[in-house]
Amino acid sequence: MRYHIDTIPVWDAMKLEGECPLCALRRRNELIDVDRFLGASVMEPDTRIQVNAKGFCAHHQVLLYAQKNRLGHALMMHTHLKETMGRLHPILEAAKAGADKNAATPAFKRLLGKGEGKDDLAGAAKSIREMSQTCILCDTIEEHTRRYAYTMLHLYKTDDSFRRALADSKGVCLPDMAMLLEMAQEELSGETLKSFVNDLSAAVERSLTKMEKDLEGFTLKFDYRNADKPWGDSRGSLERTVNKLQGWCLGEEPNPK
Repeated sequence: MRYHIDTIPVWDAMKLEGECPLCALRRRNELIDVDRFLGASVMEPDTRIQVNAKGFCAHHQVLLYAQKNRLGHALMMHTHLKETMGRLHPILEAAKAGADKNAATPAFKRLLGKGEGKDDLAGAAKSIREMSQTCILCDTIEEHTRRYAYTMLHLYKTDDSFRRALADSKGVCLPDMAMLLEMAQEELSGETLKSFVNDLSAAVERSLTKMEKDLEGFTLKFDYRNADKPWGDSRGSLERTVNKLQGWCLGEEPNPK
């Protein structure tokens, strides 16, 4: 897949000098999309079709609810609920049919684990679980993030100044590093691929090494004997460590704009 190249947001995120420019971009788009889904787009037919089909995950339900647009939120959930009920009915009918089969199976077969209908129940459970795990916002944000990751690789391949900026940066969080490495093997090759992997690895390892020292310093401050010891860069190291290992989820916004 090829993405539209939009280098300005990527450069802006790099200039923040945070732990992960992709986290900064992801969070920026998340907040924009939460606001957009509760704005005029709530009445757009294409948007409603997608919302009806996928709904929102628990995390994004919380963000939508925090916007305090109860009407817009309720309108989306109402049509999503109606579609969910329609899709759920045949699944539950299949589950009930499976339970009937199992009940009709002789007891000795059930004791031997040969009762019929269990596959129907397992299939119903799988279908319901899949229905409850879809999220239009997650999908939209992931699409944006992959586009920015592709742009980073394009810039690395074509812009020497970006190469230097990445090499001198703190790298990215581990989940986004995995994504970049997967995409890099498709978008880069030869010496460029080798250089990218080396630069990104060095940046991430350098960041983690400093983070480990900062986090140790943070824990030592809880010893009364170190009460007068300077904090240095250890303040906030817990949040930075979690965000580096898992992607941004704690502390200050990664993209203050």
